[in-house]
Amino acid sequence: MMFKKYNIAYSLDDPRTTIEHRNIILNKPFLKRVYIRWYNIFLKNIPEISGVKLEVGSGGGFLKEVIKDVETSDILDLPNVDKIFSAEKLPYANNTLSAIMMLNVFHHIPKPYLFLEEAQRCLKPGGRIVMIEPANTLLAKFIYKRFHHEPFDISGEREIKPGNPLSNSNQALPYIYFERDKDWFLKKFNALEIKSIKKHSPFMYILSGGVSRSAMLPDFLYTPALGIELLFSPLNSLIGLFSTVVIEKKKN
Repeated sequence: MMFKKYNIAYSLDDPRTTIEHRNIILNKPFLKRVYIRWYNIFLKNIPEISGVKLEVGSGGGFLKEVIKDVETSDILDLPNVDKIFSAEKLPYANNTLSAIMMLNVFHHIPKPYLFLEEAQRCLKPGGRIVMIEPANTLLAKFIYKRFHHEPFDISGEREIKPGNPLSNSNQALPYIYFERDKDWFLKKFNALEIKSIKKHSPFMYILSGGVSRSAMLPDFLYTPALGIELLFSPLNSLIGLFSTVVIEKKKN
């Protein structure tokens, strides 16, 4: 069965592509509901402390519809974000952020260790980084290595080539930092601790068609499809396509 493909005339790193992606997300009910579910994962995991709530790499998203007081940001000059800066240098004072949220962003940062240094500096004690990123599971490796344009190299280095904020990536960077090289991470960033890594979402994003193709199911089947996905949740360590990583700045 063939599904409509969305043809965008601009390169992946052109801000106009991100704007087009935003239009697709907002106008595909099935896909928008996938995003809303992920945004509610953010909402569930951010701490109830004072401080700035920041989204890094807001891109084509719409997190403000779910978390009204979030400050949105991106490295690209986009009309729908509050601030423009690199994740490797956050324009915030020490101990001012209560939360940093990221959706499929960490694996695009050229030097993620610089972001983590900045996050460690800017987060308040008890503040959290909450990110949703590609998982390293049997199904995820099969899908990402065969059907996705971005690299997925679990043996890769801890940084990637800079210069192209969207087309340069390694989807395995979250696995490398927080699972493969966990001991190195905890030693280097000794004010941070990994609270949880949860695999999830094996089917729904694929069924939505993402920003490249039309949805495989009509919107009215979203709820039953989600119910079926949740039935498979005991197998998420094997089949989850995404991970929610929660990292907290220590309170002492």
